[in-house]
Formats: sequence, C-alpha cells, structure tokens
Amino acid sequence: MKIKSILLGIGFAFLLGACGPKDADIQKEIATKLSDMPGVEVTVTDGVATISGTCENDFVKQSAETVIKGVKGVKSVVNNCQVPLPAPAPEVAPVEISPDTVLNTSVNDVVKAYSGVSASVVDGVVTLTGNIKREQLPALIKSVQELKPKKVENKLTIK
Repeated sequence: MKIKSILLGIGFAFLLGACGPKDADIQKEIATKLSDMPGVEVTVTDGVATISGTCENDFVKQSAETVIKGVKGVKSVVNNCQVPLPAPAPEVAPVEISPDTVLNTSVNDVVKAYSGVSASVVDGVVTLTGNIKREQLPALIKSVQELKPKKVENKLTIK
C-alpha cells in the first residue's frame, strides 16, 4: 500500500509539472506583450527567454526585460538586445579667414563711417588706430569682427 501511495504521489507530481506552460505558449504571450516594441525578438527554451534584436535605447531594453520577467513560466531572461550608438555630433565648420586684399577693402568701408579712425590689415590681423568716442567703439569692433579677421588689435584712443 505504501508503494502504491508513493507511486501515485510521484505520478501526480509529474502530471502537475507537465501541466506547466509550454515554451511556445510563453513565447506567444511575450510576443503579444512586446508588440509595441518593434525590432525586439524573443525565443523561449526550457523557460529561459532570450531577447535579441535592436532596442532603440537602454530604457526600452530594460523595459522589455521587465515585461518578460513578469510572464508566467519564465524562469530567467537573457537580454542580448543591442542598443545602437548615438549619431556622431555634426562637425563644426572651420572659421573662414578673409584674404588680406578683400579684408582690407571691407575694413576700410567700415572705418569710413568713423571719423578719426584708420585701419591696416597684415596677415589677417586688423589694427585700428586713431581717436573714437566711447559709445561708438562697441559698434566699430563688432562690425570689424563680422568680417572674420584672425584678430582685431584695438589701438584706439577713447575721447
């Protein structure tokens, strides 16, 4: 009688274990829950869910893992989902430096508006000399810098 009880108990235990969710059913439920995460694929083998594919960022990768861990029958999760590297930052264009002849002409056109001020250009460096009123100085410096010289040397005397 004891042997029959033991065999019957083992039989029930085996039947209960066999009634657990099948890998295909688990995978189907996971696919339904992850339908809003394109590029994410999951395979289930012996209750172990393996995530593969591409996740758009680390948050999506972690979310997929959390959702899968909550599915009944999943014993563990292997997260092999790849997150693409961010796009490289755009390259900053180098500062254009005007050739001396063009720069000299442009600077002289700007300086004409300010009496008592003269300018010279050598190797892209603009040197301002003469006398100027304090309130005129910022506008002059700004106008000259917009011409993109290498440097502006201010040797002006403020009245």
